[in-house]
Amino acid sequence: MLQLPKPMYVTTDAVAVSCFPKQGLKVLLIRRANPPFERFWALPGGFVEQEEDLLDACTRELEEETGVRPTAIVQLGAWGKPGRDPRGRNVSIAYLVGVRPQTGTPRAGSDAAQAEWHSVDALPALAFDHEGIVTAGIEKLRALIVSTHLIFAMVPETFRLEELRDALTAIRGELVTAQEALAFLKRARVVKQAGEMPREGETYRCAAADFLTPLR
Repeated sequence: MLQLPKPMYVTTDAVAVSCFPKQGLKVLLIRRANPPFERFWALPGGFVEQEEDLLDACTRELEEETGVRPTAIVQLGAWGKPGRDPRGRNVSIAYLVGVRPQTGTPRAGSDAAQAEWHSVDALPALAFDHEGIVTAGIEKLRALIVSTHLIFAMVPETFRLEELRDALTAIRGELVTAQEALAFLKRARVVKQAGEMPREGETYRCAAADFLTPLR
C-alpha cells in the first residue's frame, strides 16, 4: 500500500524592529498563549492560509497578534530544519519588518497572551529557533542601512538629525557622531520640512520611492 508523505506546513515569522528615543533598538515579541512553548516569548507569526500570499500572511499575523502595522517589510530567509517545530514538519519564511516608534504600540491579540518590545541586547529565552532568526534579522538590518533608506522606516516620519543619529547608533551598536549622521543624511533622498514642527533644529522627511531605494 502506498504510504503518503506527512504534510509539511508553511508559516511566517516577523522580526519587527524599531528605534525608540534613548531606548535603543528593540524587537517586537509575543508571549505564546498555547502549546508548544506555552508562555515562552516568540516572534509574531503563524500558519499561511491556503490561498494566501506569504507577504500577506506575515502582515496579517503581525497585526492579529500585536496590533502593529509594518512601515517597511523585506523577506529575510527560510528556516526549515527538521524538528524545529514539535507539531510536525514546518518551514517558516521570515521577514524583517521596520516599524515607526510612534505607531508601534502593541496590544496582544489572537493566540498571543502578551505583546511587548524587547531590547535586542537583553532578549528573553525564545521559542522554536527564533533566537537565530532574530540574529539573522539584525545582521540583515545592519547591512541594509548602509546601502538603502530602510532606517527611515524606524524613525518618525518627520525627524531631526539627532533622531537619525540615535537610530544609527542603536542599529550599529556603536556611537555615531553628528558629522557621520549628517554625511549619511546627504546620501539619502530627504526633503527639509521648514516650520512644520515647533521644535528646535531643522526637520526632514524621507522622499525615496520606497525604503529599499539605494542611497546615493
